[in-house]
Amino acid sequence: MTSLRCFVVDDEPLAVKMLENFIARTPFLELAASFTDPVLALSEMRTQAPDLVFLDIQMPDLSGMELSRMVPAGTRIIFTTAFKQYAFESYEVSALDFLLKPIRYQKFLEAAEKAREWFTLKEAATAAAAPAAAPAPEAKTSTFFKVDGALRKVEFDDILFVEGMKDYVMVFLASQKQPLVTHVTMKGMEEMLPSGQFMRIHRSFIVALDKVASVSGTGDVKVGDRLLHVSDAYREAFDAYLREHSIAR
Repeated sequence: MTSLRCFVVDDEPLAVKMLENFIARTPFLELAASFTDPVLALSEMRTQAPDLVFLDIQMPDLSGMELSRMVPAGTRIIFTTAFKQYAFESYEVSALDFLLKPIRYQKFLEAAEKAREWFTLKEAATAAAAPAAAPAPEAKTSTFFKVDGALRKVEFDDILFVEGMKDYVMVFLASQKQPLVTHVTMKGMEEMLPSGQFMRIHRSFIVALDKVASVSGTGDVKVGDRLLHVSDAYREAFDAYLREHSIAR
């Protein structure tokens, strides 16, 4: 793939310079712009739509966590902060990684590689879904996951459910006993899977709706040999699906 276009947003000029230097040392990254003012950065994001933003969290006027919820749909975030208490919250937004200051180049490069993997997977999935004629959403029947260093094509119909483990996921398939383990966040996985066929029911679970065998009296779902909990945050959407498809509860 081509270089990832990057923004740096940090109210500390020295931190900006350090990240600019790291980006310059990384061949597949391209610095598009740097900002010490998060409000100005947000304005520019809406016109330039960078691929990747290295984003501080504690900033005046607009925090990095607030800004991350307003970035363009295709933009991904790598947080850079001196406060590790934000690590958990960072995975609730579009964050690919969380770098704790002071940042060493090795850690920066690992996060950048993670971003490159995410965009490579997205490109591969888009290419696989594109039909010969005009694109049609219903033509997308598969995607690619990076497993053990290689891209593996997986048919959506073969997926039972996905279980998240921080920035990795396990993909459980009908065709084999052992799950596939791939390096992507649940947020990224949710965006790669067709929404009409899959639904997130928990922070840690995405299920293939046509693989739901039964729904328990407590509202949890059985998929294969697993009983998966539907959390309160996703209960309303799942109940609406049940009502629409007339599944007895």
